[in-house]
Amino acid sequence: MSVPLIDSHCHLDGEYFPEGPEAILARGRESGVTHFVVIGVGQTTEAARLAVHLSETRDDVSATVGMHPHDASALDETIEGELIELAARQSVVAVGEVGLDHHYMRSPADRQEEVFRRMIDLAKRLHKPIVVHTRSAPEQTLRILEEEGADEVGGIIHCFSEDRAFAKRALDLDFDVSFSGIVTFKSAKSIQDVARWAPADRILVETDAPYLTPVPHRGKRNEPANVVHTARYVAELRGEALEDFAARTVAATIKRLRLPLDAP
Repeated sequence: MSVPLIDSHCHLDGEYFPEGPEAILARGRESGVTHFVVIGVGQTTEAARLAVHLSETRDDVSATVGMHPHDASALDETIEGELIELAARQSVVAVGEVGLDHHYMRSPADRQEEVFRRMIDLAKRLHKPIVVHTRSAPEQTLRILEEEGADEVGGIIHCFSEDRAFAKRALDLDFDVSFSGIVTFKSAKSIQDVARWAPADRILVETDAPYLTPVPHRGKRNEPANVVHTARYVAELRGEALEDFAARTVAATIKRLRLPLDAP
């Protein structure tokens, strides 16, 4: 029997899933995923428009819209205007994923920071939470969140990959932690430590599909149906029954994103 879960972060763009999102969502439903938060980011607004379309035509999908740090250099007046219009839609529950990525540096650091600050400002104007992407830039990410008053709306540190010290500061800024398949990797000791320690009502789970497939399917294309493997692993780390952990993470996701769902 499947356990009800929410995939709090997945990408369903056509370039990743040529068979189309409907087949992916159907497999997710079969595995117990009751709701999908589809992320709309990219160098154009194509993925954002897809996410919003799905969220406006399906009861089991909500969307986020933003500008990923990889794509910060692509943000121009036209794209920003489209993102602002899309982000204001009722079915869009957060601004994101936005933030800093100093690992790949596909956009210059100063441009990433400028766009991150603009996206935080957009979230505050819309009174919507922020989905944060941070890689190889922990101090810079926290500093910008603090300087921009991001705790006014709070949000999610998506695909959490930092340590307990970072988690404490993020939680104090009203940002929950979301664990992806990375937590199941043997080398992810500091992430596993945070998963054991974090408050039960501040933990979300995600796939970040099509990336970061959890064990036992690591190396294959990821999709929402796999979120149960991450949930089961974190529950075992915490010494909790999967059913209890799943109910708490569903409730935490509903609360954080103000999803139009009843908490378990």
